[in-house]
Amino acid sequence: MTDVHTRERRSYNMSRIKGKDTKPELVVRKFLFSQGIRYKLHDKKLPGRPDIVFPKYKTVLFVNGCFWHGHTGCKYFVVPKTKTEWWLDKINKTVSNDVVVTERLQQLGWNVLVVWECDLKKDRRPGCLMDILIRIKERKK
Repeated sequence: MTDVHTRERRSYNMSRIKGKDTKPELVVRKFLFSQGIRYKLHDKKLPGRPDIVFPKYKTVLFVNGCFWHGHTGCKYFVVPKTKTEWWLDKINKTVSNDVVVTERLQQLGWNVLVVWECDLKKDRRPGCLMDILIRIKERKK
């Protein structure tokens, strides 16, 4: 099966995908800030440059895109029909890297939270955001 776009168009589309300050990430940040939770962004000193860092709570949060991080069983993770082997290799490397980064952060004493893009869809968002807030605050106890 061939791509529905030209190589140039596909390249342009892929170049527009952001790695930070994504819509799901902004939803989480706005909510947490409104709840009085302060944070740092993309701390380069920590393994994996977590999306959101809560130094006061010794907690980091990764906001993972379902496709890019291979969210198993999720309807938003669909393996492309073109260049399938290449995509699977890329996604599997990302998943492996996620495991390594999580282990390194935990060894350094950080609590690691992961929220998936699908959990921030409108119907599931309120519960997901409250769960994040509770899990961050639990760390302070």
